[in-house]
Amino acid sequence: MANEHLALDATHDPQRLSWVESANSADTEFPIQNLPFGRFRAGAQEPWRIGVAIGNQVLDLQAAGLLDHGDMNRLMAAGPQTRRRLRQALSQGLTAGAPQAATWHDALLAMDSVELGLPCRIGDYTDFYVGIHHATAVGRLFRPDNPLLPNYRWVPIGYHGRASTVLASGTPFHRPRGQVKPAGDAPPALAPSSRLDLELELGIFIGTPNALGEPVPLAEAEDHVFGLALFNDWSARDFQAWEYQPLGPFLAKNFASTVSPWIVTLDALAPFRRAFERPAGDPQPLPYLDSAANQASGAFDIALEVVLQTATMRAAGQAGETISRSNYADAAYWTLAQLVTHHSVNGCALAAGDLLGTGTLSGPQPEQAGSLLELTGGGQRQIALANGEQRRFLEDGDAIALRGRCERAGFRSIGFGTCVATVLPARPL
Repeated sequence: MANEHLALDATHDPQRLSWVESANSADTEFPIQNLPFGRFRAGAQEPWRIGVAIGNQVLDLQAAGLLDHGDMNRLMAAGPQTRRRLRQALSQGLTAGAPQAATWHDALLAMDSVELGLPCRIGDYTDFYVGIHHATAVGRLFRPDNPLLPNYRWVPIGYHGRASTVLASGTPFHRPRGQVKPAGDAPPALAPSSRLDLELELGIFIGTPNALGEPVPLAEAEDHVFGLALFNDWSARDFQAWEYQPLGPFLAKNFASTVSPWIVTLDALAPFRRAFERPAGDPQPLPYLDSAANQASGAFDIALEVVLQTATMRAAGQAGETISRSNYADAAYWTLAQLVTHHSVNGCALAAGDLLGTGTLSGPQPEQAGSLLELTGGGQRQIALANGEQRRFLEDGDAIALRGRCERAGFRSIGFGTCVATVLPARPL
């Protein structure tokens, strides 16, 4: 793991303030210490442009003269040194008193006045299963005596998903249809999912590609990661139970996934690294997935939250209710560097804009579950909401918002924005 990933510099200085006043608010997710990248446009007929979030504003990088193009995938592929130089220039130019204020002011747009889209063009999508508490809890529902299969502690488990149905935050989706198998000898039937679920995840965006046939060593893996975003891999649990054997998820997963609009770079996350430790007694990874550097700082302290807003809450003007909280560092059994290395160890070529989902990031306590499947014990019990409503799984009109935030004494807190979508009724056949 390159030392640059661990370096703290002036861009992390908690005393640094911006001439964009909203970036200096204590509760902003986007202070000058964050500077995440995303894509925006001012109208439906306009091309997507690259922006950086600063307070409640978006800085247009082309208009500010920092880039001569609007291609996010091209920027991501340029590598970590280009990204760090751009971060340094942004931090200096946005600092209070910087001479760039006079010209960059005209390159600012209010965030609520623009459309935020997918942060890049997503070419391929792989979903992993790094949440050991989630894997254990779900396994216990189906295999009470053997919840965690033997390979879990040795190999990062994953499957290839459908990139064409990864949706920008705020995009609603229709309840999916698929085959559902009733209990007993009754044949399956085509029906809308009645066990629609959320999955609290993070998305890992690949930046620098690797050539076909050339594995990425663990020490170089983070050089290939541009940054992280919030990710919700919606799941139809009734389809999943019927179709997943022997080849794994299919229609239960490929109808919709939602990603937040801002990619928080590994540079911004440097102050929030933690040691990565396996539970006592667990086997150490194979040598290609293990290093002293990965153990020392491979985890990230990211507090995560799931908020449910029902249609009734929305009609009453209520923002929603938090139904779960967890932390990436407490949930993940594999680091992002290990995921990149294992994904490529067979020679698989990763491209700029490829998305790797972490899998559901449930905490060790039952109330920290990142899915309704876990929170309700497989639908055997309901969760009670403060307004008197109850839920086993998601109903039409329900909206789920994911949030993430990093905090550490001596540093400015940074956030990820919001990953949100609303469930619409199934389309008629």
